Amino acid sequence: MTDPRSRPAPSLAGRRGRELAIWVEREPDAALTAAREARAKGSVDPLPLHVETEATRRLGRPADALNLARKALRQFPGHPGLTLEAARSEAATGQLDAAIARMEALARARPDFPPAWRTLAELRERAGDAEGALEAAKHQAASAAQSPELLEAARLIQDGKLGRAEALLRPYVKAHPTDVSGIRLLADVALRLGVFEDSRKLLERALELAPDFHMARHDYANCLIKLQRFDEAETQLDRLERAEPNRPSHAILKALLRVRTGHHQEACEIYARILKDNPDQARIQLSYGHALKTIGQREDAVAAYRAAITAEPTLGEAYWSLANLKTVKFDARDIARMKEALGTDGISVSDRYHLQFALGKALEDSQAFEDAFSAYETGNALRRKTVLYDADRTSAETDLVTAFFSRDFFEARQGWGDPAPDPIFILGLPRSGSTLLEQILASHPQIDGTFELPDIISIARRLSGKKRRTDASSYPDMLAELDPDAVRALGAEYLERTRVHRGDAPYFIDKMPNNCMHVGLIRLILPNAKIIDARRHPLACGFSNFKQLFARGQNFSYDLTEIGRYYSDYLKVMRAFDEAQPGAALRVIYEDMVADFEPQVRRLLDYVGVEFHPDCVNFHSTDRAVRTASSEQVRQPIYQSGTTQWLNFEPFLSPLKTLLEAELGEDRNWDR
Repeated sequence: MTDPRSRPAPSLAGRRGRELAIWVEREPDAALTAAREARAKGSVDPLPLHVETEATRRLGRPADALNLARKALRQFPGHPGLTLEAARSEAATGQLDAAIARMEALARARPDFPPAWRTLAELRERAGDAEGALEAAKHQAASAAQSPELLEAARLIQDGKLGRAEALLRPYVKAHPTDVSGIRLLADVALRLGVFEDSRKLLERALELAPDFHMARHDYANCLIKLQRFDEAETQLDRLERAEPNRPSHAILKALLRVRTGHHQEACEIYARILKDNPDQARIQLSYGHALKTIGQREDAVAAYRAAITAEPTLGEAYWSLANLKTVKFDARDIARMKEALGTDGISVSDRYHLQFALGKALEDSQAFEDAFSAYETGNALRRKTVLYDADRTSAETDLVTAFFSRDFFEARQGWGDPAPDPIFILGLPRSGSTLLEQILASHPQIDGTFELPDIISIARRLSGKKRRTDASSYPDMLAELDPDAVRALGAEYLERTRVHRGDAPYFIDKMPNNCMHVGLIRLILPNAKIIDARRHPLACGFSNFKQLFARGQNFSYDLTEIGRYYSDYLKVMRAFDEAQPGAALRVIYEDMVADFEPQVRRLLDYVGVEFHPDCVNFHSTDRAVRTASSEQVRQPIYQSGTTQWLNFEPFLSPLKTLLEAELGEDRNWDR
C-alpha cells in the first residue's frame, strides 16, 4: 500500500469551472494548500488568490478571508471572483449591508455574470428583502441564458420601464417559444401592469416546460393571490415549500396569502418564526409590523418597525410606517436620525421619499408647519416621478362615464342585475372619513367589514378589453350591448369573487374609494346594493391625500393640482349619478358625522336597513382587522381635530384652492 505521505501535493493545474468549485467546496484544506503553493511559486494568476480566499472562508475563518480578498482586490481591481468572495466574507462577518452594496456594484458592472446576481439574491433574501431578491433572481436567469435581449429586459423591468421591456420581450418569446426565462420575464411585466390573466397563462406555460422552475412557480403563486384564487395559490406554495423548505421568500409569500384572506394572526406567526433566528432582517420586521398593526397590536407593531430601523437605519419605509400609525410622536432624536439617513449617499429613491413623508409628519407634530410642508412637497415630487398618471385621461374617462350612465339608460334596464342586497359600497376620495364609516358599520352584528376590494375595478378593466395601458377602451360603451342575463352574471360574479372575504353576516362592506368612478356599473349589475358617498371638506381631504404616502394606487395624490382635478372629476361623476339615479346614494359628510355623531350613525344604519346597535356608537372598541392608513385612528373615540388640521397649511394650498374655488363657495357645493 502506498504511504499517503508519498502522494503528490494537490495542485490547481487543470482545474477550472465547475470541477474547481466542487473541489474547493468539498476539500477546502487541500485547495488552500494548493493555492498557497501556487502563490509561493510566483503565480501572477488571480486564481490562486481566489481559491485561497474561498477556502479560508469555508474553513470557518471569514475575517481572514475578507482581509485576503481586500488585499487581492488591490492587486486585481474589479476581479469578479474576488469581489464575490469579499462580499460573502463580509456577510459571514455580519456586514450584510456592505456585502449587498458590493454585489450590487458588481452586478451593475458585470450584468452578464450569473453568480453576481445569484449571490445578490441570496444576500437580499437574508436581509429580508424578498422583492429585491426576486429582482436579482430574474437577472440571474436572464444572464444565465446568455441572451442580450433578456438581460436588457431584466434591466428595463428593474428600472420600471415596463412598456419598453414588453416591446422587447414579446417578439423574443415569439421567436423562442420554449425559453422559460423569457416567458417568465414577460409574465412578470404583465403582473406588474395588472394584467393578471395574461401573467397566469404565461407562467402556466413556463411551468409546463419546466416544472422545477421554482422562481416561476413563486411568481405563479403570487399571481394567483392577486387573482384571489387563494386555494390554488396555497397548493403552489405547499409545493414550493416541499421543494425548497428553507427559503424565506416562500414563507413570506405564504404570510401575504394569510393577510389577503384575513388570517392576520397566522401571518404574524409566520413572520415571528422567520425572525426568531434572524431578528436583524429589516424588511421582514417591516412586514411583521404591518400585520401586527392590522390586528390592533400597536405596541408590538411599533417595536417591529423600530427593530427594522435598528437593522437598516436608512430604511425609509420603516420610519414612514411609524408615522402612518398617526398616533406615534417622533422626538428630536428621531428627526435627527431621519435627516442623517437622508444625508446618506446612495440610498434609494424609495427610501428618500418615505423618509421625507415621515419627516413631514414629525415636523408637523412639532408645529414647524412650513418645514413640514417642504418635506411633504419634496417627498411628493420624488414619488410622482415613480408613478404613471395622466390627469387628462382621467378627465376624458369621467366625461365618457357621465355621458353614458343616464337616467334613460337605467330606466331601460329596470330590474336587471343580481338582486342581492348584500354589498355596501363606501366610496369617494381616500382620506374622506371612509374608514370611520366602515368601522361604525362593521361594528354591527349584521354587517361584515372586509377591506378595499379590487373586484369592481377588475371587472371594469376586463370589460374595457384593454391589454395595454395605451389601448383604446370599450368601457363603458360595451355595456349597452349586454342582455339581462349577461348583466346579472356580472353581479353574480362580483358576489362570488368577494365571498372569500365575508363572514356569516347578511351584509358586507366594500370600501374601495376608487369605485366612485364605477358607480354606474355598480348600480347596473347590483341594483339593490347600498352606496355611501363619503365626503370631507375639499381642502382637508385634498391636503390629507397630499401628505399620505399610499402603498399602491392613488397616483393622482402626489401633486396638488392633480388632486384638485381628480376631486373635480369625482364630483362630476357623483352629480351625474345623482341625476341619473336620484336618492340611490347616501352622502355622508365627515364634519357632520363628527359634530353630530349619534344622529348621523342612526341615519347611516337606517339607510342600510338595519336596526340601531350601540356597538356602532362604540366603534372604537370593535376588535377587527383594519388595513387602511386610518387603522389606529378608528380605534379611538370620535374626535374633532381632523376637521381643522389642514388650516395650519392653508397658505401653501393655493394650487388646490384655485381648482376647487367653485366648490368652496358660501353655499358649500362640495357636500351636495
